[in-house]
Amino acid sequence: MSSSFNLFSLSPKMKILHFSWVAFFISFFVWFNHAPLLGMIANELGLDSAQIKTLLILNVALTIPARIIIGMVTDQYGPRKTYSLLLLICSIPCAMFAMADSFEQLALARFLLGFIGAGFVIGIRLVSEWFPANQLGTAEGIYGGWGNFGSAAAAMILPILAVIFGGDDGWRYAVGITGIICFVYSFIFYFGVRDTPAGATYFKPKSSKAMEVTSVGDFYLLILMKVPLFGALALLNWKLSPAGVSLVSENASVLIYIGLAALFIYEVYAAYQVNKSIFTTPVEPIHQYEFKQVAVLNVLYFATFGSELAVVSMLPLFFAETFGLDMIYAGLLASSYAFMNLLSRPLGGWISDKYGRKKTLMILTTGLSLGYAVMASISGDWPLVLAVAAAMSCSFFVQAGEGAVFAAVPLIKRRLTGQIAGMTGAYGNVGAVCYLTVLSFVSYSAFFWVIAVSAFVGLLMLFLMSEPKGAMAEVLPDGTVELIKVD
Repeated sequence: MSSSFNLFSLSPKMKILHFSWVAFFISFFVWFNHAPLLGMIANELGLDSAQIKTLLILNVALTIPARIIIGMVTDQYGPRKTYSLLLLICSIPCAMFAMADSFEQLALARFLLGFIGAGFVIGIRLVSEWFPANQLGTAEGIYGGWGNFGSAAAAMILPILAVIFGGDDGWRYAVGITGIICFVYSFIFYFGVRDTPAGATYFKPKSSKAMEVTSVGDFYLLILMKVPLFGALALLNWKLSPAGVSLVSENASVLIYIGLAALFIYEVYAAYQVNKSIFTTPVEPIHQYEFKQVAVLNVLYFATFGSELAVVSMLPLFFAETFGLDMIYAGLLASSYAFMNLLSRPLGGWISDKYGRKKTLMILTTGLSLGYAVMASISGDWPLVLAVAAAMSCSFFVQAGEGAVFAAVPLIKRRLTGQIAGMTGAYGNVGAVCYLTVLSFVSYSAFFWVIAVSAFVGLLMLFLMSEPKGAMAEVLPDGTVELIKVD
């Protein structure tokens, strides 16, 4: 594999990188095809403010378990098959949303479309198979940043498409086009990529039932880190119950709570079954990894990607209501927040490659905490250009931070990369659900302050993180050990 990093070369690893970010771009293009069109959708179907905010929460809810599931499936069956099937299947709820005639139909389609947000996890594993450690942050940053730009593209392009099609159904045609693109690319991706370079081994976990850990302490930390995942789903259930927007009945809500509790118990049992040997037989030092690394990255992604998801969803409405703008203009301005992904996320990965993962994360997390504190002070008295500049500056630190997080994720344990990326990615969605739920109760200013404070908590947790050094060990099919460099 070539050691150079020429983004415009036709080398096999660069082809894989481009196939991957385009798949991720389409995932986000579809995932956020509703956000810039909410004004039109609300006008046609008579949605109130509570229903609109419910759609925003539903859009990120299913991605929490989906990223965990997709991470396991990717590690077991490979990125090529997993991503292709995900894109193919998710074109169906996209079509459902385009044809919906009621809030209930919109809600169901939006909930199911949350699954496409799990596509991000697949590409993280795929890119990590093709790039060495000293280029991995840059490659993952390009993958994540250029792919993430799909949400900005949706904000810029879809309102214009809706106007071009015109009439009450203009938004339906715009959403439908994104579904067609998703369907077609699923086949292009399947026939265009391979899971590993020629001659390389695709390492699989010992079990796909639960994540492996290598110490008793890490086992209990793994269980602890599962609690917020289920807590976010319980929070969503509460929001949809009669105590919230009454989308589900009281009886159904109780059954969902019981189901979540039962699923959590099963998750603990499955984790024990996969890891029970560590309670009697210590894992050899060469095969150990520190789960605290995963835990710290989870919290950081909660604050970075969680806030991005929440802010991308609400920013068009924020600009429209704060500055009295029409939704098309507000959507174009709001896209500036996600626009920064093109450069900031790759830059976060590149800086991590060059100057170290931990140091980079500390600087960027400080910047995003301060950035949201500034956004909390924005009011209608501000010059509009200054408000947009503040959003873009904050966005730089948020997305560069995301790039730095996933510059570290693939360096923990190769065969578990999909599962680790799945859990860390899921924490981003937990953050989005929590932040959007907060938004439904407080002012925009308080919403931004909550994000700023949670980012500061992530900064404090960074002191527990260790800089990746040396090599991680994986066992080849013949029983010999391969050492994969991480610095």
